[in-house]
Amino acid sequence: MVALEQHLLETRRQTWQREIDATKSAAERNRLGQFATPYPLALQIAAYVRSLLPPAHPPLRFADPSIGSGSFYSAATHIFGRESFDLATGIELDPAFADAADALWGHSGLRLVRGDFTRIITHSACPPAPNLLLANPPYVRHHHLDRDEKLRLHALVLQRTGLKISGLAGLYVYFLLLATTWMEKGGIAAWLIPSEFMDVNYGAPLREFLATQVTLRRIHRFDPAEVQFDDALVSSAIVVFENTPAPAAHHAEFSFGGPLATPAVHETISRTRLRESNKWSSFPRHATNDRPGSHHGDGPRLGDFFRIQRGIATGCNDYFILPRAEARRLGLPAAYLRPILPSPRHLPATVIEADADGYPRLPPQLCLLDCDLPEAQIAARHPELWAYLQTADSAGVKDGYLVRSRAPWYKQEQRQPAPFLCTYMGRGTKDKAPFRFIWNRSAATATNLYLLLTPQNGLAKMLAAHPDRAAWIHDWLSQITGDELRGEGRVYGGGLNKIEPKELARISAEPLLSHWPEIGFTDAEQGELFPPTELPKLSCA
Repeated sequence: MVALEQHLLETRRQTWQREIDATKSAAERNRLGQFATPYPLALQIAAYVRSLLPPAHPPLRFADPSIGSGSFYSAATHIFGRESFDLATGIELDPAFADAADALWGHSGLRLVRGDFTRIITHSACPPAPNLLLANPPYVRHHHLDRDEKLRLHALVLQRTGLKISGLAGLYVYFLLLATTWMEKGGIAAWLIPSEFMDVNYGAPLREFLATQVTLRRIHRFDPAEVQFDDALVSSAIVVFENTPAPAAHHAEFSFGGPLATPAVHETISRTRLRESNKWSSFPRHATNDRPGSHHGDGPRLGDFFRIQRGIATGCNDYFILPRAEARRLGLPAAYLRPILPSPRHLPATVIEADADGYPRLPPQLCLLDCDLPEAQIAARHPELWAYLQTADSAGVKDGYLVRSRAPWYKQEQRQPAPFLCTYMGRGTKDKAPFRFIWNRSAATATNLYLLLTPQNGLAKMLAAHPDRAAWIHDWLSQITGDELRGEGRVYGGGLNKIEPKELARISAEPLLSHWPEIGFTDAEQGELFPPTELPKLSCA
C-alpha cells in the first residue's frame, strides 16, 4: 500500500512539474535557474547516499534548500522510508512550486518553508540543522544576479566561511557553501551541480573548500554527451561529502561516465593532489575521460609567447558589422570602417589571405563600424554616417548593456589584427580538436568568437626578422591535440567545448621552444613575466 501511494504521488508530482514549467518561457526558466531533477537520477543519488550510512544510523533530518516540486524528497522517502525521518524541511522561493510541494508532501511530514534560502538561514527562526541534504540548487548564471545581490551573497559567504567568491560565480556556489554552514557537523550532503566549477577560476574557492573544509566522498561527472536535463545544456556532476574536515591522508573517489552506481571509470585522488590541481575534471585519468590534463609542469606555455585575448564584443554585430559593399552603398566613410573576419562557421579555410587593401580575400568582405568623433561633428562632417546612426534607436541597438556603457556608443574596443587566432567554441572528440587555429594574413580584426594570439617577447622578435616562419607556427598550433585543448578548456552539455584566454595560455609550448631555441627568455623578460621565486626552468636557458 505504501509503495502504491508513493508511486501515485510521484506520478502526480511529475504532472504538476510539467504544468508549472509550461507556464514559463524557456528564457524565464533559464533566468530563474529552474531545471528539475529527473526522478530516476534523484533515486540514484539517494540510493548512493544510503549506501554510505551505517545500518544503525541516527534518525535523519532531511533538507532540500530549493525543493521545487520535491523530486529529491520523493526519492528519499522511497529509498530511506518515511519512518527514517525525524524531520524533513523543504525551502522554496517560487510560490507555484511551494504550493505543489506542500500539497504533495505536507501530509507525510515535510515542513515547507517559503522564501529565499540564502535569507532564511540568517533569521533566528531558521529551520533546525539537517544531517541529510539532497539538493539541485538553482542554476542562475552570474549575469542574472544584480550587483546588490552579488554583494550581499559575497558578504554572507565571507562572514560564514571566510571564502571570497568571484562575481562570476553562479548562484549554486553560494547555495552549496551556505547550506553547509547550516548543516549539522558530521551530516552528509549530495549536490547535483554544473561540473564547470571543477575547472573555472571562479570555482577555485569551492574546490579548496571541498578539499579541506569537508570530507569529500565522491564526485561523479556525467559524460557531456549524456545531458541530464532535457531543458538545460549543462554538463552535470554529483558532489557528495560529509560536513567534517577531512584527515590529511584522505582520498576522494572521482568517477566519470555512465550511471552513478556503475560508472565507466573511477579513481581515488588524495587530498594533497586535489589541492595542487586546478583542473579537477582531469580526474579520473582514463581514455574514456574527455578532460585529460595537460602535463607540462613548469615548462614554457603559450602565454609566455603570445598575448592572448578575446576578440571584439560589439554589443550588436548585426548593426556594427556590415558587408563592405553595403557600407559603400550607404556612403559610410572608409576612415571609420575596419576589416573584420566573419564568424567561424563562415570561415572556409584556416589560412586567410589578404587583398591589396588588407581586407580578407573572402566573400563577402565585412567591415566594422568604429568611430570616436562626437555626434555633433559626425552630423556636420559625415551626413551619411549620421543618417545611419539615427537608425539605432528604432533597431533597439542602444538598449544593450555594452552599447549603453560606451562613450560614444558607436566606438568599439580596440583590438589590433592578430596574425593567429583560435576559435572560442567548438565540438570535437577523441583525436579531433574542438577548436581551429587560424593564420590571419589580412588586416582584419575579429569578434569575441575568436581568441587573438599576438606574438610577444622572443617570438615577436623572431617573426619580425623571419616572417616566413609564421607558416611553421601555424602548423604547430594546428597540431595541438584535442586532448590538450579539452584538458585546459571546459565542456557543456551536448559536448560543446569552450576555452578562455587564460586556459589557452596554459597549453605547453615545449615544441615551439625546442624548434626555435633562440626565442627563449632573457633574464629581464623572465623577471617581467614571473615572480623571482617562480621562474620557469626552460631547457634552453
